[in-house]
Amino acid sequence: MAILLASFDGGRFIGAQLDSLAAQGWPDWRLVVSDDGSSDGTRDIVGEFARRHPDRDIRLVDGPRQGATRNFLSLLEQAAPDEWIAFCDQDDAWLPQRLERGLRMIGAASGPAATSSRTLICDDALRPVTPAPLFRRPPAFRNALVQACLPGNTFLANPQAAALLRGGAAAAAQAGVISHDWWAYQLLTGAGALVVRDPEPTVLYRQHHGNVMGRNDTLRARLARIAMLGSGDYGGWLQANIRALQGARGLLTPENAALLDCFEAALAAPGPLAAARLKRMGLHRQTAAGTLALLVAAAAGKLRPVA
Repeated sequence: MAILLASFDGGRFIGAQLDSLAAQGWPDWRLVVSDDGSSDGTRDIVGEFARRHPDRDIRLVDGPRQGATRNFLSLLEQAAPDEWIAFCDQDDAWLPQRLERGLRMIGAASGPAATSSRTLICDDALRPVTPAPLFRRPPAFRNALVQACLPGNTFLANPQAAALLRGGAAAAAQAGVISHDWWAYQLLTGAGALVVRDPEPTVLYRQHHGNVMGRNDTLRARLARIAMLGSGDYGGWLQANIRALQGARGLLTPENAALLDCFEAALAAPGPLAAARLKRMGLHRQTAAGTLALLVAAAAGKLRPVA
């Protein structure tokens, strides 16, 4: 198991995360930390952790210094072809069963498979607040195209799924995808991989002012995410994701490659027609309100590519 941790100025929290890795019930893992140029002692903390665990394969490499998403994409190349992978955020803490439970969820799969779990939302001192929302609808390409709901900080994949991600990573980097976990959800479901959500939390998800996205369980957070659907940013993210998937088109199933083409064409159509096509295609978010907001944004022309 290769644990892939992207770091940047994480000195305040990364020590707790590293200690949680050492406490994992599953013993067979190694760690690769890709640091994006930290200046706060993060690299020293990782080095000290490696010295305290001389029996472990713990490596510190230089990241691309182009943001967290590009850092995680670059980390995919650090895994061996026969290795499982687990993404790791620098500011969380894993519960002891994190790896073992993920392996058990998809260990019997014969083809590419990945899993993610709920998180336990915590304050900046890792005091539990509440479990993250439980997504009720199953993972699917028709959901992945329009919603990121495969949390990267709980993501775990078998070697076949990791190979798919490596195969599409260059296209994702070139396209400038906004989120490595959203892209992973899209590529894997588009390729027909098994994707399983674990309803039990396996990660303490620390909330602090530096979170890239943060919690999504409060009414305010949900309204903010729905509002994003009407922003030009969201439409731009969709276009970047489409470019990434088209660049890795050979990895998709024929059915999903055709669906991707329909999605791209629908977004370019006039607003009401775009909304009608998205609805006819069965694209959906995890809630009825979220799906309605998506269709309203499409009808208003908010999802059209910018010329």
